[in-house]
Amino acid sequence: MLDTQTTPTHWFPSNIDALNRRFTAAGPQALLRWVTTKLGDDVALSTGFGLSGIVLMHMLSDIRPWTPIFYLDTDLHFAETHALRDELQGRLGITIQEVHCGLSLDDQGKRFGPKLWQSEPGLCCHLRKVEPLKRYLANKRGWITGIRRDQGATRAHAPVVSWDEGNQVVKFAPLAHWTREQTLTYIHTHHLPLNQLHAEGYASIGCWPCTAKTAAGGNERSGRWAGREKTECGIHVAARGYQ
Repeated sequence: MLDTQTTPTHWFPSNIDALNRRFTAAGPQALLRWVTTKLGDDVALSTGFGLSGIVLMHMLSDIRPWTPIFYLDTDLHFAETHALRDELQGRLGITIQEVHCGLSLDDQGKRFGPKLWQSEPGLCCHLRKVEPLKRYLANKRGWITGIRRDQGATRAHAPVVSWDEGNQVVKFAPLAHWTREQTLTYIHTHHLPLNQLHAEGYASIGCWPCTAKTAAGGNERSGRWAGREKTECGIHVAARGYQ
């Protein structure tokens, strides 16, 4: 039986290791029930409206639909992503909060030059994603994410529960050990909507200037910043020079 008492949880390394073992075996719904009971509104789910995020939003809609859910609005999302956001809110009865950096693209261009995502994509991600995430999580104790180990080499050892040093919160990845196939099976079983761009060959969808169709044989994130060494925006894996 899971411990659902609201007593304080102490986030020291051995405790986190034990939680990893416990909830890798128990499954994502068990972890979501436990953490939302323990932390209430002090834990939030972030989503980029990818496959894992859709699964987690659906699970939370059954477990605790008023759990804070947010996305980082970079002003550069595809129209199809916004359409999916609206459909998910209506279908699941949830509210998805927009978190914005407060810097318009015009002002960013004046300060750092036009099309910063081309000239210095690491800085663009830092300004529009990493910093606003840190400000948002400053008022939280826990952060639920949709990262999975099979998404790419930088995530291959992602734990289910970890301490996020950069944001000073406990990070929960309920689907870390799931595969893309498991995630899609859940989505199809529950008749959940998908971003229409998946059908056009985009396996992972971020900002439109930095997202390409996935190359044959590539991992799920191979279409992100295609042609560059960059594979992460910095919110899960610290980008060099922008910690």
